[in-house]
Amino acid sequence: MSLRKWLVTAGLVAVASVAAPTNASADWIVTPFIGWNFKGAADINDSGFEIENKFEQKIDYGVSLAAMGAGAFGFEVDFGYSPNFFESAPDSGNGFDFTDDSNVTTFMANAIVGIPIGGQSGPSFRPYFVGGIGLIRSSVQDVDEFFDVTTKNDFGFDVGGGVMAFFSSNIGIRGDIRYFRSFNGSSDNVTGLGVSDFNFWRGSIGASFKF
Repeated sequence: MSLRKWLVTAGLVAVASVAAPTNASADWIVTPFIGWNFKGAADINDSGFEIENKFEQKIDYGVSLAAMGAGAFGFEVDFGYSPNFFESAPDSGNGFDFTDDSNVTTFMANAIVGIPIGGQSGPSFRPYFVGGIGLIRSSVQDVDEFFDVTTKNDFGFDVGGGVMAFFSSNIGIRGDIRYFRSFNGSSDNVTGLGVSDFNFWRGSIGASFKF
């Protein structure tokens, strides 16, 4: 295993170990969500060609599983899927038009920092910051098959924030915004990691179920 992959794997384990609540009574929160991606950009490389595309807003959906105790720290696993991520409208002027075979999948292990407000007999709120590392998988093919179907599995990171609001003991809502960016190889530092040109923002809202 390369030093780069070893460091990223160790980082995922460290995030899970440090962020997971140690309190046996920690709440588990499942949140199916729907949202949209915006301000996405990437360089798509194939056979020596490099084409920069600014992508339009695309729907994103997925689910997160978070563990939060009574304190401020917690842990989350977040899965998101965005079909047609690289597809542009015919009149967008953004370059190539891609097929609906193009998509992006993210799977992140995150630490959460958020102080609970309220609770007991009334509504509870938890504004939070979130960040972590994981997998960003992209698949792209253009309409005229100028490019082959290309699937890439890259390490990446996400950072963002939002708020959870519970109006009963077990059901609430969550809304947040996050920034995603993938890593690539680099010879400029000891880890061999650098940030790539592939990045996007995701806004989402979902129903949260606590148990």
